[in-house]
Amino acid sequence: MNGYRYDFEQPIAELERRLQEFRKAHDAATDAEAIKALELQLEQLKRKVYGHLTPWQRVQLARHPQRPYTLDYVSALINGFVPLHGDRLFGDDRALVGGVGSLEGRSCMVLGHQKGRDTKENLMRNFGSAHPEGYRKAMRLMSLAEKFHLPTLIFIDTPGAYPGVGAEERGQAHSIAHNLREMARLRTPIFICVIGEGGSGGALGIGVGDWVAMLEHAYYSVISPEGCAAILWRDRAQAPQAAAALKLTAGDLLPLGIIDERLDEPLGGAHRDAAFVAQRLKASILRFFKLTDGLSTEALLQRRYERFRRIGAFTSQPPPSAQPA
Repeated sequence: MNGYRYDFEQPIAELERRLQEFRKAHDAATDAEAIKALELQLEQLKRKVYGHLTPWQRVQLARHPQRPYTLDYVSALINGFVPLHGDRLFGDDRALVGGVGSLEGRSCMVLGHQKGRDTKENLMRNFGSAHPEGYRKAMRLMSLAEKFHLPTLIFIDTPGAYPGVGAEERGQAHSIAHNLREMARLRTPIFICVIGEGGSGGALGIGVGDWVAMLEHAYYSVISPEGCAAILWRDRAQAPQAAAALKLTAGDLLPLGIIDERLDEPLGGAHRDAAFVAQRLKASILRFFKLTDGLSTEALLQRRYERFRRIGAFTSQPPPSAQPA
């Protein structure tokens, strides 16, 4: 499950290999101290590597091919999930999935981006990049949730909305803009979590809600680091520099109020212990339910409005030399 490694993880992989070979070649009882010493060395190395990740390395972990996706969290958290399909206008976009189910006995609408595990599934899911019909399907399901007074749970994990000619012809920009407007005034609680990639308008198209959580090694950005590097430096190899400049990690976004909560992951990322991350996510959702249960619809909408109005707000004053005596 956890075999795929990035370059910065290679020292960890090498030490794990040495530890495994040592265990095979030595008796666990007589060489217990040596094994324990290697295990301690491995734990210290993991903490050193994963405790000082650069923004680009976090982007890489957000894209890890074994990272849990939306349907993995649905399977772990949602009981009686019934998938719903189609936008009632063009077709069913498999890059964006949704349906109804229950969490701890509470009915809810669940939707999110979905990637594939292999080439065939990735082609079917369009690598998690939704078409206009995907965003229209999402809006249809959220409107259904509003009609039946169900809270909506949303999982964001996309490199961006699909930019192809067909998508543009069918109104990609309009479908995202429509969602932004309608989600701002939906009369039902909306919980959002960025579980992997949060790329550009493709993420924001289902990203307006009352609470935005984010996993520790996810990213949320107006553009991908590679796209930013291609524009600014005409060189996609400058992606690590772009990632640092974009301030796209949970640690960067939490103080700015763009997200409301950072959810910790196991050392090495969510794919190391998906069950642990699912429980952290569940706890966050239950806290959200508790927070919004006592709010009237009007108070909920006002709180949502104020949350987004605060983003980007700043104060300024003239330098001391320019102030009147």
